[in-house]
Amino acid sequence: MSFAAINPFTGKVIAEIPAWTATQVDAALTEVAAITPIWAATPMAERCALMRQAGQVLRDNLQAYAETITREMGKLIGESRAEVEKCALVCDYYAEHGPAFLTDEAIVSDAGKSYVAYLPLGTVLAVMPWNFPFWQVFRFAAPALIAGNTGVLKHASNVPQCALAIEDVFHRAGFPAGVFRSLMVKASQVQKIIEDPRVHAVTLTGSEPAGRQVAATAGACLKKSLLELGGSDAFIVLEDADLDATVCGAVTSRFLNAGQSCIAAKRFIVVDAIAEDFVARFKAAVEALRTGDPSDAGTSLAPMARTDLRDELHQQVVDSLAAGAVAVTGCEPVAGDGAFYRASIIDRLEPGMRAYHEELFGPVAIVIRARDEQDALRIANDSPFGLGGSVWTRDSQRGERIARQIQSGATFVNGIVKSDPRLPFGGTKNSGYGRELSHHGITEFVNAKTIWIK
Repeated sequence: MSFAAINPFTGKVIAEIPAWTATQVDAALTEVAAITPIWAATPMAERCALMRQAGQVLRDNLQAYAETITREMGKLIGESRAEVEKCALVCDYYAEHGPAFLTDEAIVSDAGKSYVAYLPLGTVLAVMPWNFPFWQVFRFAAPALIAGNTGVLKHASNVPQCALAIEDVFHRAGFPAGVFRSLMVKASQVQKIIEDPRVHAVTLTGSEPAGRQVAATAGACLKKSLLELGGSDAFIVLEDADLDATVCGAVTSRFLNAGQSCIAAKRFIVVDAIAEDFVARFKAAVEALRTGDPSDAGTSLAPMARTDLRDELHQQVVDSLAAGAVAVTGCEPVAGDGAFYRASIIDRLEPGMRAYHEELFGPVAIVIRARDEQDALRIANDSPFGLGGSVWTRDSQRGERIARQIQSGATFVNGIVKSDPRLPFGGTKNSGYGRELSHHGITEFVNAKTIWIK
């Protein structure tokens, strides 16, 4: 068995990497287990220096890593470069702030001295997706390694070269061998790796079904887990919104990465008073997007990562239109080579239609019309997901009031939802649990240990 990397633009296999045997997995976990206590005992200053160097390796090889991302999963080359730069930023962020985040916390008690020490758990398994193949990994790895944990990665099967490149970043930066390993394993091998006593916690970014399976296995083993799952983010447009800025944000949020983002705006909930105007402007902006070679700076809409994902998306669209939704533009695959799907808008979604309830992971925007602000808020919360959301209004206080009522891990007012090393990131409801980034993220995989001294 092997992992085939297929270029989504050409449809051609660009690399095949053999899948590991159980013996190879055991050898890697043995190596990681041996270095784990040594890395935990490594001074914080040394861990931070190595993480800064990892950031420098990313910057020094930015174009090469960006080209690897674009070839393997189809992202626009400019987006790939931005992803690598963001990975370098998160390395710098935790190298700078990690020591303060993990400083012993003095607690007044009946002891002569008492405090909380934040100590590493051990080895963290990361099960990561293909859509941001570098960022998703560094988002976990930078805080986990700074905290003194070791990391092992099970990456998505269609981005094996990215997985190996990320391990090489840490190798080039000078991290001890075994502190971070990419395991060339299939999804069917994940359960045994979680169950292995050399693994102490697991984090997954991926689909809801995968999250349930990982959480069940981790729970049975009494191991800490963190899940960042799907999203169907609401994008509420109120009657007083600046439509020029709103439409610009709508296009960026929905069609970045060919719409393949958990925090992309997916449900455009627009009040009736301005719905026709918004849809007309949105349609014009969406139809200006151009598919093509993602390595070409002139391309504005990349292919989807795989043709099977494109076919699944199209079936969701077809079923929703058959149930009464209205096609505004697009709504069909692009003929020819590559996993392209036309930039699409579906209007007048109602409960019972697939696109109303399900996550559409691709370049399709759905419009749901609301009577007023309260109706828009009701619709926003009428979802099994709760990852992110946004509110668009000229009245920022009004937007803030609504934002506090949306059931999500993050809500942005007059801005698209994005991840930022300075802010915690994660979801509610079926979008998962736990937080990444900021000081919240680095404390997810530590033992907050009480020390009491008389």
